[in-house]
Amino acid sequence: MSAVEELFGLTGRVAVVTGASSGIGVGFARALAQAGANLVLAARRVDRLEALAVELAEAGAEVLPMACDVTDAKQVEALKDACLERFGRVDILVNNAGITEVVPAENESDEAFLRVLNVNLNGTFYCAQRFGRAMLEAGQGSIINIASIFGMVGSGSIPQASYVASKGAVVNMTRELAAQWARRGVRVNAIAPGFFLSEMTENMFSDERSMSWLRKKTPAGRPGEVEELYGAAIFLASDASSYVTGQTIAVDGGWTAI
Repeated sequence: MSAVEELFGLTGRVAVVTGASSGIGVGFARALAQAGANLVLAARRVDRLEALAVELAEAGAEVLPMACDVTDAKQVEALKDACLERFGRVDILVNNAGITEVVPAENESDEAFLRVLNVNLNGTFYCAQRFGRAMLEAGQGSIINIASIFGMVGSGSIPQASYVASKGAVVNMTRELAAQWARRGVRVNAIAPGFFLSEMTENMFSDERSMSWLRKKTPAGRPGEVEELYGAAIFLASDASSYVTGQTIAVDGGWTAI
């Protein structure tokens, strides 16, 4: 194995992916498995996790699928305990679970606003804190929070105040956790995806008017393919980013550049 392959390789490491039942969560799990990691897959729909686990196991990964609602700190704690019991370690956490509410701000209910923040912000913190404790005890680890381009700029044409607020908070929480834990061996970074096909965007992707708008607005002239997130994920998960912490990498076809 070359030095570069070793730098980006994840053989023998254990990665936890939340929101792994669909969309880019599935993509992150596949990328990490292809790089050699064993996986803990978490989401509320365990039937989908089990199907993905079979696929990844056939490719050589050891996989633990487990139902988990990230808004329940006790379930997150149980997920961490199960990971450590099965694998004895945790090296990588991909905080991917998320939801949105597309509605004008003046019409968004208190309940909807809090529901989005509870998943996207509180759930991200619960996972980072619980798995972070195990990483701090081991003196090493990489946490990758999945933010959004709308944690860096406003959404506007797609009104979703709660989502934008939550992802902006995730970006800055990433900086804070990184600053607190850098000297103790735990790196915390974020990926801010642009537009990728997922359950949250499938209605948009099936509407030609919306896609025409997206192609015009994006410097690259198109939405992203899920595989185009793999490079950022493997970089942040591996030793290739050993001196990178507190950063948010936008994978957006240039959306946030203009």
